[in-house]
Amino acid sequence: MVLDLEEMENYPTNKIPGFNERIINLLPGLKEHYCSENRPGGFITRLELGTWMGHVIEHVALEIQTMAEMDTGFGRTRDYGEKGVYHVVFSYVEENAGFYAAKAAVAICEALIEGKDYDLDKDIQELRELREDGRLGPSTESIIREAEKRGIPWIRLNESSFCQLGYGACQQRIQATVTSKTSNIAVEIACNKEETKYLLQQAAIKVPEGESVRNVEELKSAVNSLGFPLAIKPTDGNHGRGITSGIQNMEEAISAFHNAEKISNNILVEKHISGADYRLLVVNFKLVAAAKRTPASITGDGKSTIQELVDEVNSDPRRGYRHEKVLTRIDLNTISLQLIKKKGYDLHSVLSKGEVLLLKDTANLSTGGTAEDVTTIVHSSNIFMAERIARLIDLDICGIDIITSDISKPIDETGGAVIEVNAGPGFRMHLAPTLGLPRNVAAPVLDALFPGKNDTGRIPLIAITGTNGKTTTTRLIAHIAKLSGKLVGYTTSDGVYIQNRMVMSGDCTGPKSTELVLRDPTINFAVLECARGGLLRSGLAFQESDIGIVTNVEGDHLGLGGIHTIDQLARLKSVIPETVKPDGYAILNADDDLVYDMRHELRCKLALFSMDENNPRIKRFQEEGGITAIYEEGYVTITSGVWKMRVMKAEEIPLTFEARAHFMIQNILPAILAVHLKGISIQDMKAALQSFIPSDSQTPGRLNFFKFRKFSFLLDYAHNPSGMKALQKFTDTFTESYKIGIIAGIGDRLERDTVKIGSIAAEMFDEIIIRNDRDLRGKSADHLIQLIKEGIQKIDPLKVVSLIPSETDAIKQATQKAPKNSLIILCSDSIVASLELLKELKANEEKEKMHEVKAQKRKYKFRVNPKSKIT
Repeated sequence: MVLDLEEMENYPTNKIPGFNERIINLLPGLKEHYCSENRPGGFITRLELGTWMGHVIEHVALEIQTMAEMDTGFGRTRDYGEKGVYHVVFSYVEENAGFYAAKAAVAICEALIEGKDYDLDKDIQELRELREDGRLGPSTESIIREAEKRGIPWIRLNESSFCQLGYGACQQRIQATVTSKTSNIAVEIACNKEETKYLLQQAAIKVPEGESVRNVEELKSAVNSLGFPLAIKPTDGNHGRGITSGIQNMEEAISAFHNAEKISNNILVEKHISGADYRLLVVNFKLVAAAKRTPASITGDGKSTIQELVDEVNSDPRRGYRHEKVLTRIDLNTISLQLIKKKGYDLHSVLSKGEVLLLKDTANLSTGGTAEDVTTIVHSSNIFMAERIARLIDLDICGIDIITSDISKPIDETGGAVIEVNAGPGFRMHLAPTLGLPRNVAAPVLDALFPGKNDTGRIPLIAITGTNGKTTTTRLIAHIAKLSGKLVGYTTSDGVYIQNRMVMSGDCTGPKSTELVLRDPTINFAVLECARGGLLRSGLAFQESDIGIVTNVEGDHLGLGGIHTIDQLARLKSVIPETVKPDGYAILNADDDLVYDMRHELRCKLALFSMDENNPRIKRFQEEGGITAIYEEGYVTITSGVWKMRVMKAEEIPLTFEARAHFMIQNILPAILAVHLKGISIQDMKAALQSFIPSDSQTPGRLNFFKFRKFSFLLDYAHNPSGMKALQKFTDTFTESYKIGIIAGIGDRLERDTVKIGSIAAEMFDEIIIRNDRDLRGKSADHLIQLIKEGIQKIDPLKVVSLIPSETDAIKQATQKAPKNSLIILCSDSIVASLELLKELKANEEKEKMHEVKAQKRKYKFRVNPKSKIT
């Protein structure tokens, strides 16, 4: 968060009477915080010496999350660039809980500064609830953690347990323990207990004798036929809901029927099978774990009441609400009270010492049951049966419930039976059993979803950042990859494209747009433009890339988001090369000092590009065997060590305008280097470079050239001094005798940069039209115009200048009044609208030309030939 301390900037902790004592009394866990002292108690030392409130709030936010059993500990507080304002950075386990912790930490410190009481318990409880609302379930979380160990990226697709593993066309999906490979028919069968039972009977697998009933009359008939004891369950329930077992009389049977009726209209009445409850877990048709489950119960001590015994069990630190811990608290619901009453007790009764009282009639962990791992003692006959059942139902992840007196013996010998088959079975009992060894049951799930030895579900991912040239470089890489046979998704400042079709328009250079591409199952190659705004607001949507490119760093958008200097901007953009995976490549501009210096913080391989083949950095890197892309003797060339592979003459590449647009050559170099590193051939590169035409379709807003009869029109996105200087160098090569510039000041730039744009425009153009951007970004139009004029005045006080607020009106006036053989240059804000207008003007000119031709033909058609007298 960005935190303004206001007057507290003048009061470190040692200058606030009683503050240190109050904060330690409220949050004694702070005594264990290391801080910069790198030892327990280090933070307390900082408090005593005097530290600022931003730093304190960072530690409070971490501590209250820890108290709510979200163990997290990374934090940093850094200057924002304005007096008293700081970036306060801290990690979280659950995002919503992190946001709450930020606000609560501020409120806590405000109260402690003023010496007021503070209800910390309320915050801790709220954080716990937010954690439970936002967290993944234990089964899903185990699969995600195993994926992370294997380097498989993941994306959460909703607020529940629906997650994507891998990217693009290589993705698999899970929802709890249902996967992309789980058969829908199998789930339907498993969810219908009657259908499951029928299939198992047909396969000679022992199941309880029973009948399906729909009303009480049918129930009574089934009871008379089967006899007691019975179990009654809904045919399509789960998690033990609506199940009652051990029924001994008709009254209990009717009550159990109504309980099951709440879950399903179809009820199953079965003979009760005596024995222990076992869960066998089969993944990819192999048994991976087995657990003995015991219903929630208490054991008497001869002096405590039932309620007191329940409270004592619930005080076990391993028990929590829902899935927050390995065990769940016992909730005394209607069924519990019925079981207690059935034994002749109430909550105030005292059980004799050693007496065991069951509080639930099912052994589910979600109702407070316990589990003991018994994987190693399951009889081979039972293993064969379980794996066969998974095949019969066709479930890739299958939970099989068996009642038997001894799982180490075949159920045919013990009188046991299979009572249920579960799709999407819970993993918690196997991951953290109450007794016995925990089992990594998530591993075989990942083995099945990603069977290849090095299969991580990744697709090639190239990330591009920089001040200028990002979009063109992104589009060019995407074009080359597409022509080489890849199915490409890419993001730009114009929109998101899936296989060259725009699916979202606008500035799409942030993490949400990136995620849109990575989630798309139709692409197998991602090219992502990453701008400063998205990085600052939300970071990245990926942990690692294969290639990270930095085109350049110029002073643009300074003064925003705590980025006040070009060095800070370079540090921000260095995030892209620093997040390249170890066997990937960072591609850096060796001509740019700030970009070249990024090489020091890399954990990946390095590749360089330069417009100067004699750049000492390039020469030295080549001698060391490094891979580079250079502009040499008119060619764009890739080198490996000192060996050169010339790709094309720059003047033959349409994007370079016969090698006159040097900044476009600079964009081509990292693009060809990136695709070379991803294994794309020189032949494919050449074909792509020849077919990548600077136009409104392939490079909208980037050197879009229109040739009219009287004048030429060039539209470009140049929007900062460095971009304007590059455009100036290019347009200086044009032969048109008169140049008209349409420019604007941009509200979120430093004022000196807006003045500089005015000065560059005065050097470039014979006539200047000043327009307004649609979004003035916090500045007034008059102020921006004045800054532009100030820059123009510095160069040429007599320059012809006019004001036309609308970009559309500016285009119309410029085209109507342009002298013959002139060049109009628009630095555009509304690229789509301006391109549409220019295409319309061009179409109208073509129509006029056709009318003139037709009129000329009519003129000659009726002329008399004096010799032949024939018209």
